[in-house]
Amino acid sequence: MSTFVTHARLQTRASDQVELLRRSIPDKIKLGTVASWQRVTSKEPFAVTAIDGLRTWWQRRTGDEELPIEGDASAFLISLVVHLTLLVTLGLIPAMIKPDRPTLHVSITPPEAKEVELALPEEFTFSSLPAAKAGANSYSGEAMALSLAPVLAEVADVPQHVEIDTRVDVGRIEVNNAIELATGTHYADNVAVKGAAGEGITGAEGAIDRLTHEILLSLEERKTLVVWLFDGTASLIPQRQAIRDRFERIYQELGIIEATANPAFAKHENKPLLSSVLAFGSATHLMTKKPTDNVAELKQAVSDIPNDDSGTENVFAAIHDIARRFAEYRYTTANRPEPERNVMIIVITDEAGSDQQRAEEALKFCRRMAMPVYVVGVPAPFGRRETMMKWVDPDPQYNQSPQWGVVEQGPESLLPERINLSYSGSQDDEELIDSGFGPYALTRLCYETGGIFFAVHPNRNVTRDVTRRETEPYSAHLSRFFDPEVMRKYRPDYVSLGEYEKRARQNKARWSLIQAANQQQLGQMESPTLRFVKSEEGAFAAALTTAQQKAAALEPRIESLFKLLEQGEADRGKETVLRWQAGFDLAIGRVLAVKVRTETYNAMLAAAKRGLKPKDPKNNTWVLDPSDQVSVGSQFAKQAEKAKTYLTRVVSEHPGTPWAHLAERELANPLSWQWKEEFTDLTPPARPAANANVVVNPPPPPRPAPPPMPVVLPRPAPTRPPPKL
Repeated sequence: MSTFVTHARLQTRASDQVELLRRSIPDKIKLGTVASWQRVTSKEPFAVTAIDGLRTWWQRRTGDEELPIEGDASAFLISLVVHLTLLVTLGLIPAMIKPDRPTLHVSITPPEAKEVELALPEEFTFSSLPAAKAGANSYSGEAMALSLAPVLAEVADVPQHVEIDTRVDVGRIEVNNAIELATGTHYADNVAVKGAAGEGITGAEGAIDRLTHEILLSLEERKTLVVWLFDGTASLIPQRQAIRDRFERIYQELGIIEATANPAFAKHENKPLLSSVLAFGSATHLMTKKPTDNVAELKQAVSDIPNDDSGTENVFAAIHDIARRFAEYRYTTANRPEPERNVMIIVITDEAGSDQQRAEEALKFCRRMAMPVYVVGVPAPFGRRETMMKWVDPDPQYNQSPQWGVVEQGPESLLPERINLSYSGSQDDEELIDSGFGPYALTRLCYETGGIFFAVHPNRNVTRDVTRRETEPYSAHLSRFFDPEVMRKYRPDYVSLGEYEKRARQNKARWSLIQAANQQQLGQMESPTLRFVKSEEGAFAAALTTAQQKAAALEPRIESLFKLLEQGEADRGKETVLRWQAGFDLAIGRVLAVKVRTETYNAMLAAAKRGLKPKDPKNNTWVLDPSDQVSVGSQFAKQAEKAKTYLTRVVSEHPGTPWAHLAERELANPLSWQWKEEFTDLTPPARPAANANVVVNPPPPPRPAPPPMPVVLPRPAPTRPPPKL
């Protein structure tokens, strides 16, 4: 009975499992799986026999009638095995069956490029004021830097403000920040900027108008004291009057600005602008007892300046005294961390100064006090110390005819850099031209303190030469002027004497030029004889010998000057500064030209002494004409070509400069000579033959003319020589 029950249970559970499998397995494999299971469970004899045998063995061993696997435990085990088998089978079905998957093809069509027409702005604005700084350090900040930079940098390279140590032994000095924004580009030890080396203008009024702007810039920082320092010599009378008349406009303009509530005036209370007037000559005179803002008082002070006829102009001593007198405005203390006022020194003069040995002393003190110096001066003659000034007596009771006096207005460099070689034997032929800059010491003072040098000349004209007749009274005669924009690239070295010599010795071409320029005046042959009449052989030879003596006396001096410059040729190719390049090339080119011209003259005369055969036998006169063809000596031909090479290079590489102008003038004169023959009638004029038989009655003497009526001429105005200028 128990066997039958067990078998029935198994059969029932198997049927349940088959039903479960049928429901869970997909239709396409359901039939095969159920059939297999039925085959396994349908073998009753084998299953029953196995179970009966196992039960009998178990009863003998334990005495129990039922096996442990009979009941719920056996059903659980069978169910577990069946389900594991089904799970494994279901997991392997996807690997055995390969479904038909469709192949997808994806294609992308790029969009058509469309041209976008950019609309240009119809209106734009710009500022006429120059920007003090550029890029991210400008007023526009990062926006300006981003708009200009092609690549965005990881770290912005923006200049940072560096505080300048202005401490000195005598007290605390603060750098004038107004000067930082004025004109300069370099930094010095105690001064934030360098000033302008030269501003070419035609009148003092233009300089004063520019100074009005400089005064306003100073007022934007703090209260300001303007010190007017006038040259007391008589040659400055017209300029003093012009500036005095300009005072009204200067302070009127500043007054108008003040009335419009300009911040430059609004930030300072009581009297933001004060002025003082002084005069200098052999001594310094204070024309205003104390600084004032009264325009009438300032104008009267200028009118009261006495004429100084000593001819001495101690301008640097006067500047130094002024700086010390008003230094109290620049001192700072613990209770006053800011200076009380800015101090601007404005000098009006027409000479280089008689006390240039004190220039360094004045410069250092003005730098310490941060006092900018402005000079309304005159242009320096190129490479020369003295010029000729046109003088017309200011008193109409005296003769108004122009007279010429010597004045010292140069040179533009610390040491002369132009050789003393005239274009002919007469020194009157020495051409004085504009250097493009002011006298060296005064210009350096402006440059080092942050001021401006104004080179004033009423005849400034860069398009043509200026004659002596055109030169305005109280002005020096300069025959040629040059464009300031061109000359800026040829600025001298504004340094101390020690530094100047150090830089000059760095290149042999520089040093040889300075040595050659300090030699004595050297002229060419004085009125050389060019015409020789051959009446007799002895007289002809003697005339040639006499003419050779002039050339022979000049040749050693020219040879010495050439040897001096020749030492610098080795370093000429290393020179990179335009000013030194032009100076050396002009010097050696001119010396070679004069050397060839002198030595070929001597050689042509020597050849003539050996005999000349005229093409026409009747010709008896030989004339030397200038020529570019060197017919005597191959060494002279080589030197002539070398001279042309140097001079031509100056003209081509430095156009519009004094060096090019002088090189062109030298090239205009041929470097050698050639003989031309002529006929000179040596027969004396025939006298009329005398005839004793013919009596010639002489004509009666003419009657004396009646005496002319007396004419009363006005008495000429007395003439007095020009004072020391």
